[in-house]
Amino acid sequence: MTQPTLYPQHTALSLAASGVPVLPLRRGKVPFGNCLACADNTCGGRPNMRVPGPCRCPGICHAWAAATTEPSVIVSPAWASAWRRAVCIGYHPGGAGLTVVDLDDADAIAWAGAALPATRTVPTTRGEHWIYRGAMRSVNGVRPGVDIKSAMSYARYLGPGTGAMADLPDAVRALAVKEPSPVRPATVAVLAGVGGGECRHRTPAYLERGIAMAEQRITEASSAVHATVYRTFLAVLSTHGRCGCLTDTHVSRLFAAAQSKGETTRHCTDAWTNARTTLGL
Repeated sequence: MTQPTLYPQHTALSLAASGVPVLPLRRGKVPFGNCLACADNTCGGRPNMRVPGPCRCPGICHAWAAATTEPSVIVSPAWASAWRRAVCIGYHPGGAGLTVVDLDDADAIAWAGAALPATRTVPTTRGEHWIYRGAMRSVNGVRPGVDIKSAMSYARYLGPGTGAMADLPDAVRALAVKEPSPVRPATVAVLAGVGGGECRHRTPAYLERGIAMAEQRITEASSAVHATVYRTFLAVLSTHGRCGCLTDTHVSRLFAAAQSKGETTRHCTDAWTNARTTLGL
């Protein structure tokens, strides 16, 4: 099944009429960047972040938060240029009460076939989207080759798919609440004792504030996203990388913030590895 690109605006209107919030995606299958009026969120809101604000921008520059079901917005002059340049249609699954289990390869598909109930499936370039009825928290990398796209996230629209849509199973919800484990335990175990004494970073508020600030720095970047992601990873690791505080959950949050700005999993992994190398971790 191929992406419907001949009349993307028409397809978007049809989806919106069925209650699915849509937005155009540019080359690289990512949202359009911030407009000049909204650069650095000077508009007063934070729709690019996980806490949508009161932005009144009529454009499409706020990633998943720009997705809409309003026909007058979809056909507005502000969106017209974007539709002409769009390479595909995106939608906000959570806004439609849906969850997409994004299976990136054959191994992931085989796992889903054994572990998850059958539901509507849509072929993708390398794998499949399994779509369930019900919304939940979005999490990337819950398993090798498996991402969950629902609330505060976007997915590509690749056609209606086949099969009856099932209710969101507990097995999928459980993937988002797995117990955190230390990042690279063997390395952290060696570094945790450097300097001796109790680790001050284990204060929950201190660590949480640091991760939240890092997420904000990435999601508010209006340019030089690659560099911003790397510098932010470097700052986090320089503060928390030697004490064993960071868990997979913290790293996933940072990766998710970077991916909301269009970074791929590979870019995130490379930036994280380079930052560790720079610091000698």
